[in-house]
Amino acid sequence: MNSEKLIAVIIDALEEIKAHDIDIINVAKITSMFEYIIIASADSTRQTKSLANNVQVKVKAAGGSVFSVEGEQTGEWLLVDLGDVIVHIMLPTVREYYNLKALWSGQSESPSNRT
Repeated sequence: MNSEKLIAVIIDALEEIKAHDIDIINVAKITSMFEYIIIASADSTRQTKSLANNVQVKVKAAGGSVFSVEGEQTGEWLLVDLGDVIVHIMLPTVREYYNLKALWSGQSESPSNRT
């Protein structure tokens, strides 16, 4: 499955369980490990786990592969590795703290500017 189709499946799966603040970042020029990162927010640990599960189910149903899932113990930040696309599902406080969007798009602040 190509990356564009995989992204469409992922976004549908996230929206189905009401994820919000979904960002798609093309990182192909930064790393050769994967092409895209998708970051989504959830309102509770239960929702992060449901979102990660729904992404896995929908990707497998569409013929894609799930390589690994990390973070299921706490549920504050789940990572779903789908090969060319990595999905990060995070609680808003965790997302704000790590600021992956700025990190991967090259717009991160210097550590001395963070509070």
